[in-house]
Amino acid sequence: MCGILGVVARTPVNQLLYDALLVLQHRGQDAAGIVTAEESRFHMHKGNGLVRDVFRTRDMRALQGNMGIAHVRYPTAGSAAASAEAQPFYVNSPFGVVLGHNGNLTNSEALKRELFKQDLRHVNTNSDSEVLLNVLAHELQESATNHRLDLATIFAAVSGVHRRCRGAYAVVAMIAGYGLLAFRDPYGIRPLVVGSATAADGWTEYLVASESVALDTLGFTLLRDVAPGEAIFIDREGRFHSRQCALNPSRNPCIFEFVYLARPDSLLDGISVYETRLRMGESLAEKIRREWGELDIDVVIPIPDSSRPAAMQLANRLSLAYREGFIKNRYIGRTFIMPGQAMRQKSVRQKLNAIGVEFKGKNVLLVDDSIVRGTTSREIVLMAREAGARKVYFASAAPPVRYPNVYGIDMPRVSELIANGRSDAEICREIGADRLIYQDLDALVADVRALNPDITRFETSCFSGHYITGDVTPEYLAGVAEQRDDPPDSPQSTQLDLNLVGAE
Repeated sequence: MCGILGVVARTPVNQLLYDALLVLQHRGQDAAGIVTAEESRFHMHKGNGLVRDVFRTRDMRALQGNMGIAHVRYPTAGSAAASAEAQPFYVNSPFGVVLGHNGNLTNSEALKRELFKQDLRHVNTNSDSEVLLNVLAHELQESATNHRLDLATIFAAVSGVHRRCRGAYAVVAMIAGYGLLAFRDPYGIRPLVVGSATAADGWTEYLVASESVALDTLGFTLLRDVAPGEAIFIDREGRFHSRQCALNPSRNPCIFEFVYLARPDSLLDGISVYETRLRMGESLAEKIRREWGELDIDVVIPIPDSSRPAAMQLANRLSLAYREGFIKNRYIGRTFIMPGQAMRQKSVRQKLNAIGVEFKGKNVLLVDDSIVRGTTSREIVLMAREAGARKVYFASAAPPVRYPNVYGIDMPRVSELIANGRSDAEICREIGADRLIYQDLDALVADVRALNPDITRFETSCFSGHYITGDVTPEYLAGVAEQRDDPPDSPQSTQLDLNLVGAE
């Protein structure tokens, strides 16, 4: 998961891109970068850390120009500590291209060999984003006539990228002297939206972003989602062009965006993230009423922040009291994206503190958006008991996460997933709860699809084990696990159910 932005405006865009990155900070806390274009010259600043720490006044002053792209990163491949892997990336041949990418290429190693042996291009980092950039640069070179670009050759280059690259990718790029390019993979896994605003002189400005909330907060109007396989190009004069560049594209948005990743005030693929989370709470309430009606629940308490809408709606449907039982320290990063298990365990107590009066002597139902590794859940159940809870029930608004996600979410190693190879009862014992209730996958899909019935299929691999790109094998997953920096927590549950893994 990363956040990407691209803008073509009438006035300098450095402050606009900075402000938009702050809005998308939840999508990546490892590194941040901005590149602006002034005529045919790029100005770049990037580094490890939060947006507010990477950019200083002197850095912002140097980012001149009315067009730019920006990126916030957390790593799913490569090294979390390598500042060289902060994005955007740059190549100077054939035209000078900068690129930022959200997602993950599943054939990056094969592409890297092709680039070196056939395309005579050198990739200097472990980042698949640099691979994607070099593929795009090569395809631009192949498509160009007399070393010049036009719309047809730019869109032909994107078609070449689609033919060669597999996996999930939403991309923003700038071509020196030409304009802003943005495109989305043919499966539409990772989100990308485009909006516009009218400048004081009547000139139309455009902003491309991972989530619509970036448009809202900066005064842009959401036009639409970038379609799967589509490329849009905005030239230096602000003219907007688009073209479908893939054969047989299909829309398969990542359902985990709606469960956890995206901000609730965003619209993705025409779907309100907030409304999906309300519906998740309703479905979970119906399951509790249907299957666990004997539970003597006194109070419903959310695990802040993503689970609040689901917890509120669940409490409302079951006519139960809803209370805020945990106070969150907002200066601690998300435990889900911290690189090591020990760091995650330490940070939970720093991140949350229980309000004792809401727990003492009560049977509490804790509601979280999902359970991935189980580290946070285990600590939170223990905190509830230490605060005086008589019984602690735990509900997840998402189904069990049993399989790695290879399309841009940091869940690569099977042994890190508490649900892999375990029954619900075993998971319940692992986290120390008195009862564990999971959402059903069919119900989750129905909750999200209800808000846009035109979408018939979602990317659900971390729940189902089905990988829609058709090229993900157990051998590939084992290779991804070996590349991770942090060692596996234990050797258990390292085998996948081969009947579930593969193309749908």
